[in-house]
Amino acid sequence: MVSRSYSNLLDLASGNFHSFSREKKRFPRVATVTGVLSELDDDNNSNSVCSDAPSSVTQDRIIIVGNQLPIKSYRNSAGKLSFSWDNDSLLLQLKDGMREDMEVVYIGCLKEQIDTAEQDDVSQRLLENFKCVPAYIPPELFTKYYHGFCKQHLWPLFHYMLPLTPDLGGRFDRSLWQAYLSVNKIFADKVMEVISPDDDFVWVHDYHLMVLPTFLRKRFNRVKLGFFLHSPFPSSEIYRTLPVRNELLRALLNADLIGFHTFDYARHFLSCCSRMLGLSYQSKRGTIGLEYYGRTVSIKILPVGIHISQLQSILNLPETQTKVAELRDQFLDQKVLLGVDDMDIFKGISLKLLAMEQLLTQHPEKRGQVVLVQIANPARGRGKDVQEVQSETEATVKRINEMFGRPGYQPVVLIDTPLQFFERIAYYVIAECCLVTAVRDGMNLIPYEYIICRQGNPKLNEIIGLEPSASKKSMLVVSEFIGCSPSLSGAIRVNPWNIDAVTEAMDYALIVSEAEKQMRHEKHHKYVSTHDVAYWARSFIQDLERACGDHVRKRCWGIGFGLGFRVVALDPSFKKLSIEHIVSAYKRTKNRAILLDYDGTMVQPGSIRTTPSRETIEILNNLSSDPKNIVYLVSGKDRKTLTEWFSSCDDLGLGAEHGFFIRPNDGTDWETSSLVSGFEWKQIAEPVMRLYTETTDGSTIETKETALVWNYQFADPDFGSCQAKELMEHLESVLTNDPVSVKTGQQLVEVKPQGVNKGLVAERLLTTMQEKGKLLDFILCVGDDRSDEDMFEVIMSAKDGPALSPVAEIFACTVGQKPSKAKYYLDDTAEIIRMLEGLASTKATTSDQTGSIAPVPTKDLF
Repeated sequence: MVSRSYSNLLDLASGNFHSFSREKKRFPRVATVTGVLSELDDDNNSNSVCSDAPSSVTQDRIIIVGNQLPIKSYRNSAGKLSFSWDNDSLLLQLKDGMREDMEVVYIGCLKEQIDTAEQDDVSQRLLENFKCVPAYIPPELFTKYYHGFCKQHLWPLFHYMLPLTPDLGGRFDRSLWQAYLSVNKIFADKVMEVISPDDDFVWVHDYHLMVLPTFLRKRFNRVKLGFFLHSPFPSSEIYRTLPVRNELLRALLNADLIGFHTFDYARHFLSCCSRMLGLSYQSKRGTIGLEYYGRTVSIKILPVGIHISQLQSILNLPETQTKVAELRDQFLDQKVLLGVDDMDIFKGISLKLLAMEQLLTQHPEKRGQVVLVQIANPARGRGKDVQEVQSETEATVKRINEMFGRPGYQPVVLIDTPLQFFERIAYYVIAECCLVTAVRDGMNLIPYEYIICRQGNPKLNEIIGLEPSASKKSMLVVSEFIGCSPSLSGAIRVNPWNIDAVTEAMDYALIVSEAEKQMRHEKHHKYVSTHDVAYWARSFIQDLERACGDHVRKRCWGIGFGLGFRVVALDPSFKKLSIEHIVSAYKRTKNRAILLDYDGTMVQPGSIRTTPSRETIEILNNLSSDPKNIVYLVSGKDRKTLTEWFSSCDDLGLGAEHGFFIRPNDGTDWETSSLVSGFEWKQIAEPVMRLYTETTDGSTIETKETALVWNYQFADPDFGSCQAKELMEHLESVLTNDPVSVKTGQQLVEVKPQGVNKGLVAERLLTTMQEKGKLLDFILCVGDDRSDEDMFEVIMSAKDGPALSPVAEIFACTVGQKPSKAKYYLDDTAEIIRMLEGLASTKATTSDQTGSIAPVPTKDLF
C-alpha cells in the first residue's frame, strides 16, 4: 500500500504535497463555505492514505482542538481587531502540564464572527502571534451545529434528559446532525493544514467534536489521537435513545485514548460499547483497554483540576482585597452560604433556594444571621427552558426575601449580572460554606476554586480578621451527581432532590466545630493543590504517548465507509491469505495435512442452523478422499454430534471436545486422551453452575463427556459478564485440588481437564506422520477463536522440527483481521469455503501425459 502524508486538502486536490514547516507561513482557507454533509466522504483515497512516510519534523508538538480558541478578540474605535490570550480557558491552562520543548498549536472557533474579507489576515496574525488556527463557520451553520445539535440533542441527553416532548430537546432533527458533521469536517480540514501525522499528537476536547476522530483517522491511519469528554456520559438506557448512537461510538473508538472525569462516565461508555457494538474491555496493570480491530483504545479516568497559580495571582490583586473588605462590611456578623452556578436547568438553583427557605422556616434563630448569596452566571444555551429557570429563580428569591427579610437583612442575594473574576473570588473568600446542588454536571470546578480561595494569603487573612497562624477552614455541600464529588471526600454529599437532606446539610455546615472545618479543609486542599490542571494535562499526555507507542510497528488498513470507518492494526507479518498462492502450494506438494475448526469457520458464527450444509460435506469429502491428504475437523462439540453430522465422510478425521476424543477416519474407533483419569469434579462444578443458571436469566449449561460449559449468550451482557466473573472465581475456588482448568470464552465459562486442547490433535498428527516416515510438506490450519490458537502454536513451532519437510509450506489462518498466532487471515466463513473449494477442485483437474496439472481458473477460486 502506498502511503502519503499531506497537510492541505487544496494541495491534495492539485497534486502538491508538502509538510507543515515551523517557519511562519500563510495557510489558505479550507472549507470555509460548506454544504450539508449527509455522510462522510467515501472516496477511495481516503481509505488508503496512511501516515507511513517519514517526517522531517523532530520536535514534539501537540495540536489541541476545541470548539473555541483560547483567544479574546476586541475591536478598537477604528474597527481594527486585536487579540489576547483568554487566561480563563482550560485549553490555555493545560499548557502548564506540558514539557517546555513541546510546541502547542490550537485549532478552534473565535467567539466573534469574522467577515470573509478579514479571514485570511486574521488567520495569519493568529498563527504568527499565538500559534492558533481559526476555523470559520458560517453563522447559519454554526447555529444548527452548536445551538442545534450540540445544545438541543447532545447536551440534554448527556445530562440524562430524554426528548419526551418538544420542550425537552425535541424530536431528532437530521439536518442538525448533518450540520454537526459539516462543522466537524471543517475542523478536520484545519487539522490537516498543519499536522505532521507521524510526529504530532492531537488532543480533541468535548462533545462538540465527537466525530472528528473518524475524519482524522480516515486520512491518517496512524495519527496519535486523544479525546477528552468534559460532560457526563449517560447510562446505556439513556444513550441508546440517540438515533446516531452507533456512529458516535465508532467515531470515538477511532481515538487512541478516551478520557472521562469519573469512573461512572467511563463505565457507562464501556457498557454502551458492550451492548451496542459487542465489545468487551480488559483491565491490565491499572489501565482499561478496549480491543477494536487490532487496536487497543485506552480509557483514562481523571478529573480535571484548576489553574492554582492564576487563582493565587488574582487573590493578590488590590482589587480583590478591596472587594473582600467591602463584602466583609456588607455581611458583618452574618454567615454567608455561597452558590455559583450557570443559569440552566441542570444546576439545581431552585432546589438550593427551597432548602434555604426550609432552613429559615425550621430554624427561626438563623434569620438575620445566615445569608445565601447566589451568583447566577449567564446560561451557555438558549431556549424556553432557560427562561423558565430564570423566572422560577427570581420568583423563589422574591418569595423568600418577602417572607424572612427585614430592614438591613436580605436572606437571599441573587446576583444575575456578569461579575469579573476577582469579584467572584472575593465572595469565595468570605463564604462560610459553598453549596453545589446540580442535578447533573460533568465536573464543576467551583468547589476547587473555593478551597484555594479559602486558603487565602496573609493580606486577605488580615482583612477578614484571621491571625497569621490561624488554621484555614471551609465547608462544602455538594451534589452526589457532579463529577468532582468523588474526589472531595471531606464534603457533605447530598441528593439535591431531597430538600430535607440539603437543609440538614446546610444546618450542619453552619454548626459544625471549628476543628472539623479545619480537618475537612486540609483534606480538600491537599488534593486540589496536587491535582491541578497541569497534573491532569501531564497525566493525559503521558498516557497518550503510551497508548500510541506501538503505532510504528503495526501495519494499518482502513476499512468501512462513512462513519463506519475504522482502522485495522496488525502485526507486520500478518497478512491476508492469497487463494492463488495456497492453491499453487497445494498442487506442488504430496504429503498434506489440513486441520479445520467447525463453528465460526465452516459455519457462520451466530447462525441458527449449525448442521453442516451439503456443500460443506462435499468439500470435506473431496479433500479427505485425496490420498495425499490427511484432513481433521477439530471442534468443541461432543463426539456423538460429530459422528452423526459427518457420517458420510468416510476418510475425514474428527477431533471432538477440543481434542480429547480423536478418530482418524470413519472405520476406526474413537481414541481418548491419556491425560485425564476421571471426571469426579463434575459433581462439584455442575451444582455451582446450576446456581448461577437459576439466577441469570438467559443462561444455559451444556454438559459434555469431558467438560461443562456455562453459556450466557442470551443473558443481559453486563449482568452475564458480571456473573461469569463470579462463577469463574467460585469454580476456581472449589476446584483448586482438581486437575481441571476454568476458562472464559465468547460469552461462556468452561471447565475442562487440564492439558486438553486442540493442539493435541495437531501434535498427534505430526507424531503419526513422523513415525510413518512421511514428512509433511503442506499444512493448512484454520480457526476463528481462542481455542484454535493452540493448533496454530503447535504447527508454527514445528516449522523447523523433524516432523516437517525442510521446504514445507505452512498456512495458519484465522477468520477475520485480529491479533492471532496465525500468520494469515481470511475475512469470513464465505472466504474460507471458497478457499477450500479451490483446493478441492484441484483433484478434479486432469493431468496431461507428463503428469502436469492444469491450472485452476481464477474465477473458480473466489
